[in-house]
Amino acid sequence: MTIDTSHHDKILIVDFGSQVTQLIARRVREEGVYCEIVPFTKADAAFDEHRPKGVILSGGPESVTTDLSPRAPQKIFESGVPVFGICYGQQTMAAQLGGEVEGGHHAEFGRAEVEIVSDSPLFRGIWHPGEKYPVWMSHGDRVTKLPEGFATIAMSRNAPFAAVADEARKYYAVQFHPEVHHTPHGALLIRNFVRDIAGCSGDWTMGTYREEAIAKIREQVGTEKVICGLSGGVDSSVAAVLIHEAIGDQLTCVFVDHGLMRLGEGEEVVRLFRDHYNIPLVHVEAQDLFIGALEGVDDPEVKRKTIGRLFIDVFEAEAKKIGGAAFLAQGTLYPDVIESVSFSGGPSVTIKSHHNVGGLPERMNMRLVEPLRELFKDEVRLLGKELGLPEAFVGRHPFPGPGLAIRCPGIITREKLEALRKADAIYLDEIRQAGLYDTIWQAFAVILPVKTVGVMGDGRTYDHVCALRAVTSVDGMTADFYPFDMAFLGRVATRIINEVKGINRVTYDITSKPPGTIEWE
Repeated sequence: MTIDTSHHDKILIVDFGSQVTQLIARRVREEGVYCEIVPFTKADAAFDEHRPKGVILSGGPESVTTDLSPRAPQKIFESGVPVFGICYGQQTMAAQLGGEVEGGHHAEFGRAEVEIVSDSPLFRGIWHPGEKYPVWMSHGDRVTKLPEGFATIAMSRNAPFAAVADEARKYYAVQFHPEVHHTPHGALLIRNFVRDIAGCSGDWTMGTYREEAIAKIREQVGTEKVICGLSGGVDSSVAAVLIHEAIGDQLTCVFVDHGLMRLGEGEEVVRLFRDHYNIPLVHVEAQDLFIGALEGVDDPEVKRKTIGRLFIDVFEAEAKKIGGAAFLAQGTLYPDVIESVSFSGGPSVTIKSHHNVGGLPERMNMRLVEPLRELFKDEVRLLGKELGLPEAFVGRHPFPGPGLAIRCPGIITREKLEALRKADAIYLDEIRQAGLYDTIWQAFAVILPVKTVGVMGDGRTYDHVCALRAVTSVDGMTADFYPFDMAFLGRVATRIINEVKGINRVTYDITSKPPGTIEWE
């Protein structure tokens, strides 16, 4: 299912393989402007199809100075639409329009300063001539000669052409990365390009998306039945509420309760969908099946595969009982279907395999309804608010598909899961009471496959260790541990040890990502 975006102003983002291309798209979407990412190998056809009002050329790992390095379609530069090149995008723009790029010996990585040497519409209301501003650099090559018509508008120590412009043709290019949060004013520069220079109206809102998605769902489904696998997470929940608004009782949701959710979440899902929204809901209480199959398992991949296999079995059985459904609803998001650039073998489609939907379409011979596939996660949350989902629900921290199974390293037992569930609830309760929940990207407890000696009252204990994890992040690709004060951590530890049977020691994980991951398994 694809929403008709033909009547929206668009920006086309040509991807040269940067790890942060998706951040460019998110910055554009934040300005109420619709955009799509396409690999450079398909940019020619995409430009004709989308007829964008502007084009952004992303960064990338290649060197413009090597043979067969990626290029933007020449028709983009011949079309008259404004173009904004970022890092590699600047370099290929310069090379393709008659300038020169030099490789090696000019690398800049990390924080840098640019000095503004000329006024420009790109900087209007943000940066001023003669002033210096912090940016984030990540390049090995640099432009050494500008194409005809270009002028320097900013420079840095290692990049004399840190920002350049051909104002007559509305071509702009920067050597730094405005899309990352390390460039404090970068989002405003992108705003100036898409709203003022490209002239996009900013009509991409979740209100309009809601209306368009409902119309598209009705057109696609007609009078057929749809089933949706609810995981209890934000994506499947928002998809379910949106589809129900479109087709009412033609939708039936199946919630497979595997016993690996946080404290009270299973009941919350049932209460929200069955009681509040009055959506037909099948609640399958399969805790014994899942936990029985997982007891004694310590390999994280075996845990994931066991959960995925059992989910498909249970969901398929329930779908047969319902009968007659022609469509399967999934909470697929835009990052799941973006074609990524692979320089070892051409573009490759990277589609995330979720434990609760992986393998279902093929096995069940059903057509897919994916009403969120044009959206990023933050847009899904906004759509959830637009649909009236409670703020506490749509704003919840990310939760892994396999649930508490991967927050219980080593062998899984019912006792460990129960202790973990209670410890996690105490930790999140204290975070909320401290007013920190929305500041933190993700926070959770982990119960370790380690026991330590303790003293409680006059007796000796030999119980499990609980680790606490909390990180700040923009997109989950990188993360820093949250710097709690010691009084807070001491208070949480005291509550967990006093209130949770089976835990006598608490630690705090201060590993960033990289080198660590956010989850422990």
